[in-house]
Amino acid sequence: MNNSSLTKLKCEPCSCKTPKLSLVEIQKKLSELNEWQLNDNKEMIFKKFKFKNFKKSIQFTNLVGDLAEEEGHHPDISLGWGYCLIMIYTHVIKGLSINDFILATKIDQLNKKYFL
Repeated sequence: MNNSSLTKLKCEPCSCKTPKLSLVEIQKKLSELNEWQLNDNKEMIFKKFKFKNFKKSIQFTNLVGDLAEEEGHHPDISLGWGYCLIMIYTHVIKGLSINDFILATKIDQLNKKYFL
């Protein structure tokens, strides 16, 4: 399943029974994303988006917030002047699920559509 097919999917509600992706699956999905990284504990992906000013950072953050509500999957977000750091993982399983990669792909699409 590549990025274009991930954008057609919707995040599914998770439970403690949601399967965690294996490291091999994570690395494969990560290789299909643009500049997303895996944290040291291998339980979260993150990406720092850069913008020309604070206003653009806030606008992007708000778009990501709207998307997160639509998907029912909420990233951790840190922002400041000229950047927005998005951190994604599936909280209930303390690891990565397919939802994380669906959301990351859709966040990249938002950035491309509105800011590039």
